[in-house]
Amino acid sequence: MWFELQIFGFRALWSPYFLSFLIILGLLYYLITGPYRHKFGGAEAGSPTVVQHTSFYLGLVLLYAVKGAPVDLLSHIMLTAHMTQMAIYLLLVPILLIKGIPKWLWEKFAELPVVKQILNVFTNPIVSLLFFNGLFSFYHVPFVFDFSKATPIAHATISLILFTAAFLMWFSIIPPLEKYNRLSPLQRIFTIFINGILITPACVLIIFAGNPLYTAYTSEGSWLTALSICVPGDVLDGIYTELSGPEMFSPLKLIHDQQLGGIIMKSVQELIYGIIMAKTFFSWFNKEKLKVDPKISPAGDVK
Repeated sequence: MWFELQIFGFRALWSPYFLSFLIILGLLYYLITGPYRHKFGGAEAGSPTVVQHTSFYLGLVLLYAVKGAPVDLLSHIMLTAHMTQMAIYLLLVPILLIKGIPKWLWEKFAELPVVKQILNVFTNPIVSLLFFNGLFSFYHVPFVFDFSKATPIAHATISLILFTAAFLMWFSIIPPLEKYNRLSPLQRIFTIFINGILITPACVLIIFAGNPLYTAYTSEGSWLTALSICVPGDVLDGIYTELSGPEMFSPLKLIHDQQLGGIIMKSVQELIYGIIMAKTFFSWFNKEKLKVDPKISPAGDVK
């Protein structure tokens, strides 16, 4: 498959402009939180921890891996690649970026007028939960999905809206600032659980559909339109006659590709949600244990 993909050229495979943008973003993070943090009000806070550095840069690496590297091109050829992309893009990258930004920088950012208003409304756990899962389910309705693949503007806009909704959802569950911590540990676990339920219908639709749902992967015309999102026009025009359809790059039948994509999305979601739930539970459980003096027995006798 890798050899066949070479036909689309370097720009389609490696998205150098997007890579340049992420490198600039990483450099800004380093400068703002490091040598020039005193100019942004973070002089007394110190540099980010190793964990924060690792989390932020890993988030950028994964963002490039799924939205800039060959996975992005494959996402217009195979639904399996697309669902893998979306699982990491929406369910993992936001967590890493939220955890990677220092508290003092979040405080500065969250006080910006427009940002403050957005956070006050959309980090309400119920609002963020319904907002993200509603958009996610609506996105996977066939005519909406196919529309998102119709033009670069539609694709970029819908992708950014979904990412913003996912970011706000995770911001409400793992808030970096105490003022947005509106959930107790048990409420947080319950919210994550409900998130897992609400995301299920879209995955079930994809897994158990009897026929391929999306013309972007089944119709030659729609498929080529989707490819034009990431393949330069001059390159696509030059290889047009050599392309017979997505099946020439995929080892799977269309229906099997669709089913596997749904399974991957649901499996990754369950894994990430499960880890966050377990971490929340054990953190809460350990804090509750510390409230009990280990030297006092349940009967009140000193051991």
